[in-house]
Amino acid sequence: MTTTAATPPPIVLTQKRIWLIFSALIAGMFLAGLDQTIVGTAMPTIVGHLGGVQYMAWTATSYLLATTIVMPIYGKFGDMFGRRWLFLFAIAVFTAASIGAAMSTGFWEFVVFRGLQGVGGGGLMILAQAIIADVVPAKDRGKYMAPMGAIFGITSVAGPLLGGLFADHLGWQWCFWLNVPIGLAALVIAARYLTIPSHRPETRPDYLGAVLMSSATALLILITDWGGKQYAWGSATILAMIAALVVVVGVFVAVEARAQEPMLPLWLFRNRTFVLTSAIGLIVGLTMFAALAFLPTYLQMATGVSASVSGLLLIPMMVGMMLTLISSMGVITKTGHYRVFPPIGALLMIAGMLWLTQLTAQTSMWVVGAQLFVIGAGLGLIMQIIVLVVQNAVEPGQIGTATSANNYFREMGGAIGVAIFGSIFTNRLTSGLTDAFTSHMSEVAGAHLNPGNLVPSVVKHLPADLHDAIVGAYVHALVPGFWYIIPGAVLAFVLALFIPHMELSDEAGMIARGEAVLEESPTATDSTEDPRQDPKLVTEH
Repeated sequence: MTTTAATPPPIVLTQKRIWLIFSALIAGMFLAGLDQTIVGTAMPTIVGHLGGVQYMAWTATSYLLATTIVMPIYGKFGDMFGRRWLFLFAIAVFTAASIGAAMSTGFWEFVVFRGLQGVGGGGLMILAQAIIADVVPAKDRGKYMAPMGAIFGITSVAGPLLGGLFADHLGWQWCFWLNVPIGLAALVIAARYLTIPSHRPETRPDYLGAVLMSSATALLILITDWGGKQYAWGSATILAMIAALVVVVGVFVAVEARAQEPMLPLWLFRNRTFVLTSAIGLIVGLTMFAALAFLPTYLQMATGVSASVSGLLLIPMMVGMMLTLISSMGVITKTGHYRVFPPIGALLMIAGMLWLTQLTAQTSMWVVGAQLFVIGAGLGLIMQIIVLVVQNAVEPGQIGTATSANNYFREMGGAIGVAIFGSIFTNRLTSGLTDAFTSHMSEVAGAHLNPGNLVPSVVKHLPADLHDAIVGAYVHALVPGFWYIIPGAVLAFVLALFIPHMELSDEAGMIARGEAVLEESPTATDSTEDPRQDPKLVTEH
């Protein structure tokens, strides 16, 4: 092949360059992961300072909505145009929006900047996973994807703790100022070392498909977020939104069937591995987010700890996830075999949830920690592995699209799961607290309690009978929800059994596309010279 001006020489992927790229990706994922959790414990302080307590949910909804909408767009546009400038854009938007959020003086101004953070955060999550597939072969990718998965475990614990500490001592603005130096460092490293080629596609991007997919995503998230809370499920508003969702999805499918470069290619659904891993991702998102959304509330009431400290009670789950994730990725890197792990992970999730159905008001926190450890161990054998599997099952030019679609379905599952679980939990909790208050009228009157203003610090010091009755109401509201989502975990197990085995590719995406070669000579340096002049630098396939 002759190098021309239109075809620049491929990049030499030295080990040093790969690790520098990886450091920028890790920094980006740390930002995105931390921002999903750090605001939660600081939110009462933030909305109290900015006003808008009655609209508090929008601070989370705006971020989730923006993140989920942009995921497939980043994935597809990355495949078409290249990921370097998109990744730099995502970091820049996220960092700038963090500054805006920290300097906000009004509630809706803050909500807008939270949405812009989601625009950047969604790109950081998707592009990081796709870029690592560009520079590292599938057979070696496990040792890089394990730390990426561990980042989410770390930020899930560190976020609530830091958010509480900042709100209590330094000011809630530091939840966002913290992002600035990390974001700038990631931007500098990525600008210097993320030398991934840009493309000029021959076909026009599927802009109509992007608009329709974004509209469907927004409708689904708003339906699940508002249904049963702001509007009754049978209200005209919710029914009209459901009807609009059906119409938009139908038009989207028709557009994708005719588009030259569809946002979500329908032929992907003929790929057995893609269908199975996406379905598993959706189910895992549904079960995981549903369970975890309300466990901290129970833990706070059962132990009396503050919201910021309650995040520490989830450490066993994160430890379990990190242990199985790192160990399984190590085995996959050595052996190339991955099929056994998702079914085992699903079984562990089922076992953990069955164990959680045995919760009572008297259950020791050590037992709860063990239950969460088992669930975390199951998640560690599924989440990052199915991303690796789906990346290996598609052509190098579709890695971003497949990766974003897998994450997209998981986020959609989470939104649906939280809505379903939330309705069950809220209805049963209201009934349970009413019964608890009715059966302990004298203690309730003496403590000046009402179901709408219960806080863990107050419940902790109530008389034993009333304390156990209130905690019991939370238990009886929480436990039935697990019975509803266990069938989903069983279905994930069944689906995981049918994931086909494919040999893990020994070529990174950029190498397969002819955009890079891998350094094999220990004396080679990070050079932009044409490595094809030296056959020792070309990796044999």
